[in-house]
Amino acid sequence: MARLAARPKPPKQSKKRAPTRAIEKDLWARGHDVVVGIDEVGRGAWAGPLSVGAAILPRDTRVNGVRDSKLLTEREREALFDKLTDWCVAWSVGSVSQDECDQLGMSAAQKLAARRAIEGLGVAPDVAVTDGKWDFVSPAVPHVELAVKADLRCLSVATASILAKVVRDREMRAHAESYPHWSFDTNKGYPCPVHKSALLGYGPSAIHRRTWVFMDHYVPWTAIRRTPPAGQSSLF
Repeated sequence: MARLAARPKPPKQSKKRAPTRAIEKDLWARGHDVVVGIDEVGRGAWAGPLSVGAAILPRDTRVNGVRDSKLLTEREREALFDKLTDWCVAWSVGSVSQDECDQLGMSAAQKLAARRAIEGLGVAPDVAVTDGKWDFVSPAVPHVELAVKADLRCLSVATASILAKVVRDREMRAHAESYPHWSFDTNKGYPCPVHKSALLGYGPSAIHRRTWVFMDHYVPWTAIRRTPPAGQSSLF
């Protein structure tokens, strides 16, 4: 599958500045009619799914207040969610479970989540835009545009980041009802002192990832079987 060349590193940009359609417009002008923004959430979590959002935007209208999901509060993201889903031409969130993360390793799991997100769109994109320097989308999309800080600069990627974050956060809040000791309603499965203390006191829940090598430094996994993917010493 062809991959578009990575863009040069952009000048430092204020996080308060709204993302634009500049990247999308350039791709449209180059003949790519269906442009999808892609972003992941949950890769660094100790528990719960890894999710990838996909968003295809209209060419004219926009929703005010869109930013990279990390720059918004939970309340702001929730307030935007229905507006964004109504506004998008198509959107989807693909996820892989904690068990799939353990079985596949994080890189392969992220690729699978991206493929599921693309398949959920109901339309075949011509090109995907994603943040960073790693293409985790091919071969699900014919062309991939790698753009540094795309979650800050690119409107479709910022939109995808919000959709993925809200869907995953809602799932983790639901898990908190079944597993109250680990405070998933607040930490969403990510590392933090409260989460670490709960692991020390209660051990892992059913939705914790068991193959995180770095967790050996934090949690005594006594009597807990940890099975890395075959032929792989770590997840990275």
